[in-house]
Parts: sequence; structure tokens; C-alpha cells
Amino acid sequence: MTTSLPLVFDEPRRAKKPPRHLADLSGEERRTAVAALGEPAFRAKQLSNHYFSRLVSDAAEMTDLPAATRDKLVAELMPPLLTKVRDMECDNGTTRKSLWKLLDGSLVESVLMRYTDRTTMCVSSQAGCGMACPFCATGQAGLTRNMSTAEIVEQVVDGARALARGEIAGGPGRVNNIVFMGMGEPMANYKAVIGAVRRFTEPAPDGLGISARGVTVSTVGLVPRINQLATEGIPVTLALSLHAPDDELRDELVPINNRWKVDEVLDAAWGYAEKTKRRVSIEYAMIRDINDHAWRASLLAEKLAARGDWGWVHVNLIPLNPTPGSKWTASDPADEREFVRRLQAGGIPTTVRDTRGQEIDGACGQLAAANRD
Repeated sequence: MTTSLPLVFDEPRRAKKPPRHLADLSGEERRTAVAALGEPAFRAKQLSNHYFSRLVSDAAEMTDLPAATRDKLVAELMPPLLTKVRDMECDNGTTRKSLWKLLDGSLVESVLMRYTDRTTMCVSSQAGCGMACPFCATGQAGLTRNMSTAEIVEQVVDGARALARGEIAGGPGRVNNIVFMGMGEPMANYKAVIGAVRRFTEPAPDGLGISARGVTVSTVGLVPRINQLATEGIPVTLALSLHAPDDELRDELVPINNRWKVDEVLDAAWGYAEKTKRRVSIEYAMIRDINDHAWRASLLAEKLAARGDWGWVHVNLIPLNPTPGSKWTASDPADEREFVRRLQAGGIPTTVRDTRGQEIDGACGQLAAANRD
């Protein structure tokens, strides 16, 4: 079960940076950038309104801007960052997975999932991932580079635009839920991810105006960054990818556990919940005969309950979406049911994730891996 890949926290020095984009900048930074281009600072608000409210990035549609300057402003502050390689749809058109090529040729993925009560965008924060989890297609690809704030935001703006234009089954709509559960470890690209969270949650026209409660940031357990996130004043949901309640197994499944052990990570998650009053989600991929033993469910319930019974946590079990040729596969349904029963008997709210997109390489990293050649 051991992995030969090292943990990588910093992107390679040769990584190519994308150009500056409006979405990288705060409102004040946008005004400064516009003024540096010789334009009145109020043009920044006009550009922001087009991008975040109207979801427009074509200069020809920005008729309130002078024709002589709109092309220059768009070229300087809305450069193209993502090129769509392909879309794949399933679930009667309510799930759409997009494969994107970045300017340096790196491939990343995003997924739009429309439900009856919400529309969720699952976004990537890195090209590849340096966390080396052996059951994850992205983790086995290694880290190519961090994504910029704007590259992260562009994934959501594309989904929002498709919804607004009625391109997704179910008619016009809007994105109201964002999860950082695509490619990459968000906490290893902290600055850009927090920038994207601010763009998502700031009211229009500075951002998309999505409730912070509708944003989930996941991590495999970078304890210092979990602690830092608790100080940001943005009450997003924290999702901790735990996958094992004991250090012996988690050292193998989630190699970062060799640096921060299960109890340290759970203490940090509890601290986040205590400070933000936001319930933490424990993500747990159910892997047949590896981590789905009934005694592990009881141990997990015991560890979570020991930290408090004030509703600070719930467990989200994820039937593993196996990658082609992998020895890792989903748990037997009977074992999954017993796992749920033991957690609930221990007083831990538990859900089993509604899996989507298996027929379109739904496990993140599969589509990019298949197209990498």
C-alpha cells in the first residue's frame, strides 16, 4: 500500500505564471490597475460589473465603455486563462464535467452538478497534486503548479454563464454552492484559494455574491493552514479528508499524516468549528477491505464524540469512484451500511454522498489523465 511519490508542498520553480486578471485583484487593486492604464478609476467598477454580474468578458458587449479603450482594458485585465478542451455530460444533462487547458498546457477539471435545490461547482485549485494519496488519480499525477486566483474563479464564472444562458438542463439558474474538491490540495495553494473565496463571496460587482456558507474548502490536513483559515473571518465550511481514524492506516492512505497525526488534525478541525461555529465535514472514501472495517467506524465515532457533542461535525462517506486499472474499489454495500450504523450509534450524523458522473470519468483527475497524451 505504500506510495513512492514524495509529498510536495511547493510548486516547481519552473512553473509558468498566468497573466494578471481582474479576478486576481481586490476592488482597490482594480482601481489602481485601471488608473495605471490611463483610464478613470471608476472604469474598474464597470469592468467588475460586466465580469461578475453580467458574466461577460467580450469587449464588444461592454457598450458602456468607450469603444476606443474597451479593447485595451479587456486585453489587460481580462486575458483568456482557460481553454476548454471538452465537456462531458450525464445525469440527463444536469452534470457537466469540463476539461480545461491552462496557458502552459496543464490540464485541470471542473464539474457542475445541478440538484433540485442547488447547483454545485466543484473546482480545481492546482494542476495535479503533491499530496501523493495512492488511491487518488490526481495525487498519483504529482504537482505541476498552483493555479492563480483568477484561474480558479474562471471555472465558476464559466458554470455561472452556462446556467444563466439556460445551457444546462433545467432552464436558467445560478451557482449557489462551490466545493474545492477538484484537482489539488487547496491548503497548499492557500493565498490563491483565499483570494478566490473572497471573489466568490464578495457582493456584486466586486464578486459573485455567493454566501460563504455555500463554499466548502477541503484539505487532507495541513494543520497550520486550517488554523489560519479560522482567522480569516469568512465562515466557509471546512471539509477534512480523513479516510482513516488510526495513524497506522492513515500514514499509508494520506501520506501527510506522517507530519500531522490523526489527533492533531481532528483537534485543528474542532478548533475551526469552535471558532467559526460552522460544522466540519469529515470526508471518508470507503475502500473495500482497506478502511471500511466496522471497528474503524466505532473508533472514528469515539474520536469525534470525545471532542464534543454540540453538533460540530458530521461524516460524509464517499463510495470510491475507482480509476481504471486501480486495485482500489468501492466497499461492499453491506459493509457500508454497517459503517453508517456504527457511526450513527455513536451519535455522529452521517451521510453517504450521492455519487455523480461515474460514466464520465467522475473521479477527479481521470479525465485529465486520459487526455494527457
